[in-house]
Order: sequence, then structure tokens, then C-alpha cells
Amino acid sequence: MITREPTLERLAIAHSLMLEPFGLSESTLQRALATIGEHRVDDADLYFQTTRHEGWSLEEGIVKSGSFSIDQGVGVRAVAGEKTAFAYSDDLSEEALLDAARTVRTIAAAGQHKRVKLSRAPKVAASRVLYAPTDPIATLDSAQKVALLERVEKLARAKDPRVMQVMASLGAEYDVVLVARADGTRAADVRPLVRLNVTVIAEQDGRREMGSGGGGGRFGLGYFQDAVIESYVNHAVNAALTNLESRPVPAGEMTVVLGPGWPGVLLHEAVGHGLEGDFNRKGSSTFAGRIGQRVAAKGVTVLDDGTLADRRGSLNIDDEGRATQRNVLIEDGILRAFMQDSLNARLMGVKPTGNGRRESYAHLPMPRMTNTYMLAGTRTKEEIIGSIKRGLYATNFGGGQVDITSGKFVFSASEAFWVENGKILYPVKGATLVGNGPEAMTRVSMIGNDLELDTGVGVCGKEGQSVPVGVGQPTLRIERLTVGGTA
Repeated sequence: MITREPTLERLAIAHSLMLEPFGLSESTLQRALATIGEHRVDDADLYFQTTRHEGWSLEEGIVKSGSFSIDQGVGVRAVAGEKTAFAYSDDLSEEALLDAARTVRTIAAAGQHKRVKLSRAPKVAASRVLYAPTDPIATLDSAQKVALLERVEKLARAKDPRVMQVMASLGAEYDVVLVARADGTRAADVRPLVRLNVTVIAEQDGRREMGSGGGGGRFGLGYFQDAVIESYVNHAVNAALTNLESRPVPAGEMTVVLGPGWPGVLLHEAVGHGLEGDFNRKGSSTFAGRIGQRVAAKGVTVLDDGTLADRRGSLNIDDEGRATQRNVLIEDGILRAFMQDSLNARLMGVKPTGNGRRESYAHLPMPRMTNTYMLAGTRTKEEIIGSIKRGLYATNFGGGQVDITSGKFVFSASEAFWVENGKILYPVKGATLVGNGPEAMTRVSMIGNDLELDTGVGVCGKEGQSVPVGVGQPTLRIERLTVGGTA
């Protein structure tokens, strides 16, 4: 069997779905880009996308809803200096494409000095092969999807008689994108994405508590075998039962230990956003102008890595057609780099880092995280917890907020424990962590050897756009964090 090189295969799939059915061709793309280039611009691109999404949900033992949607269109962008003109259409006809191109070329106002160089010969962009070009919706039939959700519900109820309610949802997405840049670059990606969520409510002596679990990534629905499903269910049930035993948490400034994996969402929010290029170019980030300076304790190394196979936050190419990278942002406490898209990289005089991302063809790209995590240290989890004289051990988080300019954050712990003299005494409820992200990174005193990435549930919001991301970290001890509590 003869197969095409993966990059060419993805381009062929994109052409077959978004160009050929609508009478578009490579010459059409060149004509649209040439239309934009009639005026002086620094950059221009076309972003085609087609997305199919299917979702199922179960509650009270029955599948209560199912959904299926298709969205497709093209975004057309021209950039001159710091200004961007953007138009999009869900009509993939040549007329609509050229009309959008004529609309955005008006960005070339007086005073712009550079004409983007248009290439006659298209060139295929370098890319990665991090996941198969699978259509996950087709990997199980409808009956199998319903049976999967029913298996989740049955397994959760069998775990403990205190489980009173089970809610589960299954989602699958098949996303194909095609990027055509003014310099002749052509790139495409075929992005599968699946996710399984389970939430349980447990009741004891009239008290009800909730727990959740789940995960997914860039593969087919066959990933959700019994062992994977059971791990999600166990996490949800154990969290609910643990919270049934929780007590009010003491408040005040204290030592806080963050568990591995999903607690890295605090790192993502409190530090990661501040390392995105646009905030730093504009000077609004607390990290602006600090490249080469110490911004965290020794031993703290933070990466954003879009090249991890099958991970939810990974991409073969970013949404500007560039291969994703493994970017070291903070190395042993020293700030080394920011995450960049093409616009901010050009204006800051650096290279793009493969972090140009957008929610859809109807949105502009901007610097965004992919999989952001801290590297492991040398201490064991038991050693770190055993070092606490009096403090909090937080293993799961719910919602949070951060101010990019000041770095201040507020996070709610959905699962946490009170520790005294190195012993976990009891679970606590209502713990809120309050602090400053950059300051918190300078107060890291112990780093575990147990780096974990989250199970594949992260969604990041920025300026009204949501994209899938990954987070992770090892067990982490931080000194003098403020804990808001109820006791």
C-alpha cells in the first residue's frame, strides 16, 4: 500500500473538503492573496476551517441529549504595522473569498512602508506528526457511544451506595484547517479531539457533595477502554466521598503544597498568560522587559510544549501554519522567552514560537499556550508533605481568576486536605488561594519528582476565545500563600 507523506496527506484532505467542492484551487488562493497585496501590508493569510462536532450526555440513567454540528468558513487577514484588518465568511465561494480579500486590503493606510512579498510558487510548511488524521466521530457507532455512557453510570453507582446521581458526557470533534500565507506557505492540519466527563453526587446524612473526573486527547473514541473509564470514575467518586468528610478550612498565610497534574492550572493562569507575547509587547504583563532576569526560585523550569504526542493542547501546526515548538519560558528561575505569534514576534524583533492560535476561522490569531507545565525536581511527594508543620495540601482546583498586569490570582480548591506535623489530618472545604503569580514562583521551596500532565480536560479563555490546552506540574511546596477559608 502506497501512502503519502503525512504533511502532504493533510493538505490533500484539506483541499478535498474545503477547496475542491466549492470550485476553489491554488490559483484562487494566489489571486485572493494578490488582491490583498495590491496595497502595502506586512503580512496576509487565509485560514480555512471545517469542523464537525458530536456530543452525547447521560443523566438519571438515560441518554438525555445528543447533538451534531458542522461549521466551516474562511478568515482573511491583512496586517500593516500594529494594525490588523480581518474579515470572515461561512461561504467558501470564490466570490466571497475575493470580496473578503478586497475588504481587508484597506488596512494599507497612509504611512505604511512595506509591501508584503508575494510568492508565485507555493511551498509546503514544515510540520509535525503528533496524532493520526482520524475522524473520531466515526470510531464508534451511536449504539457504542450510548453503551459507553451507560457503562460509566453503572460503574459509578457500583462504587458506593452513597452515590445518588451520575452525569456523564461524551464529545468528539473532527477539525480540518488550511493556512495559505502571502509568502507562499501552505500548511494544513487534521485535528481529532475527544473528551469524556463524569460527575457524581454523593449523599450522606443529608449532606450532598460533588466530584468529577474525565479526560481525553487527540485520538479516537476507542481510547476510552474499561481501565481508562474506571480511572475517571474512581477519581469522581473518591472526590465526592472525600468532600462528604470535609471540614471548614483555617484561613491565613501558610505553606501550601500543590499536588501533581491538574493543579498546574494555577501555573497556567497565574504565570502562563503573563508570558504571552502580546501582553509583554504592550508592557501590560508583570514580566515585561525582564528577559534574562530571575523571576522564580532556583529549580523552577517552565515550558510550553505543543509537540507532545496525542495531547489535548498539542498541534502539528499552529493556526498561522507554523510547526509547534518546545519553548523553554523560565529556566532554573530565569526568564528566557515569551510565547509568540507572527505579529507580536515581528514587532518585538524575535521569531514566532508556534503559539499563534485562534478559536475558529471567525477569530484572529493571538499568542496562546499549548501544553504548559513545570519540570520535575528531586523530592518525593511523601517528603514534601512530611515537611509541612501546618498548612494546606491542594490536589484539585475549580475556577480561578488572574490579573495579567499585577499577577494577582484567586483560585478555589475543589479538593484539599489539612496537614499538621507532616500528617494529612482531614479533607477541607471552601479553601481559596490568594496570591501573586510571580511572587508565588519565587516562594517555591520544594519541587517533587512526580511530574504529571492533566488527563486532557483543559480549556483556556482569552479575549473571548476558547482553545483546548494542557497543564501539568510535579508536587510543589510554596511558602506564605494566603488561604481564604471558612474557619
